[in-house]
Amino acid sequence: MSADVPDRTAGLPATLLDLAQRAAAAGAAVLAGRNTAELDVSNKGDSGDWVTAFDLAAETAVRDVITAARPFDTITGEEGGTVLPASPSGYRWSIDPLDGTTNFIRNIVYYGTSVAVADPDGVWLAGVVDAPALGRRYYALRGQGAWLEEDGRVTQLSGPVAGRTGQILATGFSYDPAVRAEQAAGLGSIMDGFADVRRLGSAALDLCLVADGTHDAYGERGLNEHDFAAGALIAEEAGCWVRRPRLTSPLAGGPSDDERLAAWTCAGTLDLSGKFPL
Repeated sequence: MSADVPDRTAGLPATLLDLAQRAAAAGAAVLAGRNTAELDVSNKGDSGDWVTAFDLAAETAVRDVITAARPFDTITGEEGGTVLPASPSGYRWSIDPLDGTTNFIRNIVYYGTSVAVADPDGVWLAGVVDAPALGRRYYALRGQGAWLEEDGRVTQLSGPVAGRTGQILATGFSYDPAVRAEQAAGLGSIMDGFADVRRLGSAALDLCLVADGTHDAYGERGLNEHDFAAGALIAEEAGCWVRRPRLTSPLAGGPSDDERLAAWTCAGTLDLSGKFPL
């Protein structure tokens, strides 16, 4: 750390969780103002990969909260890319201002703002997924458990019940037609032993729904870091088995599309860990 950068490690990581909650709340407040007439929808390239004015406004709101409190931290966001300060602290934030954009456009309630922070070694310390249409805020602090705040109540999360009857698998599908065809072809074998499958359209919330025991397992190819950073920590701190993809860091110019599309993000009870391809 540069001598010009103040020591902001005192009081961490609880202070980081508080900041992550405030930043995610700022993004979620933007989403809560959803107005069909003001969506301003455009496509980012792949069919179905949309961005709205609310994505952009929510990311600005999240970045502003983080930067005001920790101006020397690096921020990687879905819409704004990576902002590297002149004298970086080593801490890095990964934010998805609106995970579930298609749901948001169609007024389907599964969407939210995801905020996570990693230490200089790349270890995720705190994560928050704030889902305003559901009235839920999920959060976790490394080594301190995962929690759900809803209707003024705070509940510690402990993951799904292992081995229960009627297990549900959550997944998602790529925008890339060739990858999607591969995913569909392999779904039958992955589904073996599960009673049913759900595709809700938000990876961050799917991971949180494993953490709160709604889903029994989740697995999906092709996620970006900002899709899973907060949700994976929340599932992990709820006691779930979690596999994060080993992707090249955005700070090193990665990942490539091929690398990302080949990698799986998974969560569930330990007995279900063998269900997913390596």
